[in-house]
Amino acid sequence: MRISRLVAALSLLGVAVAAPVPAVATGHHQPALDLDAATIPQLQGLMKHGRLSAVELTDAYLQRIQKIDPKLHAVIAVDPTALAQAAASDRRHRSGHTRGPLDGIPVLLKDNIDTKHLITTAGSRALLDEPPAEDATLVRNLRDAGAVILGKTNLSEWANYRSTHSTSGWSGVGGQTNNPYVLDRNPCGSSSGSGAGVAASLAQVAIGTETDGSIVCPSGANGIAGLKPSLGLVSRTGVVPISAEQDTAGPMARHVIDVAITLGALQGRDKSDPATLAYPKHQPTDYAKLLRPNALHGARIGVWRQAGVDSGVDAVCQQAVDVLRAQGATVIEVDLPDQDEIGTNEGAALLSEFARDLPAYLKHRPAAPQTIAALVAFNEQDPVELSKFGQELFEQALTAPSTDDPAYQRQRATATSLARHAIDDTLARNHLDAIMSPTNSAAWLTDYANGDAFELGSSMNAAVAGYPDISVPAGYDGDLPIGISFFGGHWQDARMLSLAAAFEKANPVRHAPRYLPSTG
Repeated sequence: MRISRLVAALSLLGVAVAAPVPAVATGHHQPALDLDAATIPQLQGLMKHGRLSAVELTDAYLQRIQKIDPKLHAVIAVDPTALAQAAASDRRHRSGHTRGPLDGIPVLLKDNIDTKHLITTAGSRALLDEPPAEDATLVRNLRDAGAVILGKTNLSEWANYRSTHSTSGWSGVGGQTNNPYVLDRNPCGSSSGSGAGVAASLAQVAIGTETDGSIVCPSGANGIAGLKPSLGLVSRTGVVPISAEQDTAGPMARHVIDVAITLGALQGRDKSDPATLAYPKHQPTDYAKLLRPNALHGARIGVWRQAGVDSGVDAVCQQAVDVLRAQGATVIEVDLPDQDEIGTNEGAALLSEFARDLPAYLKHRPAAPQTIAALVAFNEQDPVELSKFGQELFEQALTAPSTDDPAYQRQRATATSLARHAIDDTLARNHLDAIMSPTNSAAWLTDYANGDAFELGSSMNAAVAGYPDISVPAGYDGDLPIGISFFGGHWQDARMLSLAAAFEKANPVRHAPRYLPSTG
């Protein structure tokens, strides 16, 4: 509500202004609503009092997609039923029978999440022929919560598991997703469209997926909050897999409270995904209710700086440490052991798991190639698929040991055990509530010749361990966002969310993107 209707209109048309923050008019002569700043509780308050309808909100986001997304290529498909879904939500609001805090809230889904009657391609042209027959379990959960499914987001093809020299944010279906802060910079992957789309206010919330870094890195690089939940908290049934040992879906939003609200809707047990049967009986479901603005006061936070790699990241990390101390946290410097050994064993194990899990998923998509070998052959014949980079990981998966092989089993056991010990022992030894570390270095130039230019990240330990990891905006290196991640023990999602929300409140640095063409 901080900007005029004129600025809002210019923003919707994609015209550059000093502070291009998106807005939508509300009813009863209310000021324009700043979509970038609005949280789900604020939107629900307006809808409750008849000052905003779900149809108005959904239409505003659809207009944003139409006008802004040509710069970003973040959205692959828009759901033609979105306004009808919103109208049904408005009827529930008028009757006083809403389904919860997500009712009427527009959500984008990464395009490796099965959505009935909508394409689900994992970015591959091999999956274009026929939409899935059923919604993924998590999509059913969102619909049951009243969310408006707005459409599907682009991703790094096959969740960035096709080539050893891939370029994040590119797929054969969606092309290249751009970073909304600086358009020639990379959005990071694989939930690139989800991260860029939320940052550009193309939806209130998006759902991403992560095997290792694919939620938190695009969250950090695009200046938003994103949670990789504990493995097993959110069902993977109907999600195109890499590895059942590490894959999970999670919420991405501009505000931690929206992440917390969405996680409550996503969470749920699913007999088709045995991992969901393992979460504790008393695991919270209302994560927003557990957010405490003073959560950092008295907390003990281990800081894994990874210093000396990137001076811009070092500066943001030090600012984050200063915020922690100012909020009454005790900061303990830590270093996590066995990083090379974890990474080596993880990489080898994932090949075997991908060779097992992807063909099992493809059985539910009968119009698609049914084996990795058939996908390799499809790509070789397709005019687009291999135009930017190859398919080395697909080819390696063809000869990977089976998951019954003792060598594979040692690799998986070693990776998981070392990753869990790296976190658990560090937490216990220092009596910590969480570990904080930089999520990302500044976004790199998108470069098809050389591929991704990752400098640092902190996702691996929590990803391999199956533990929660949340990235929250922490600062900027020039025009480019830098995130800070909080990660901790298994099932400690509520604690990580609370710490991240308190940090966000104490360090409100995030601003809307300006869609700069380049940094020169």
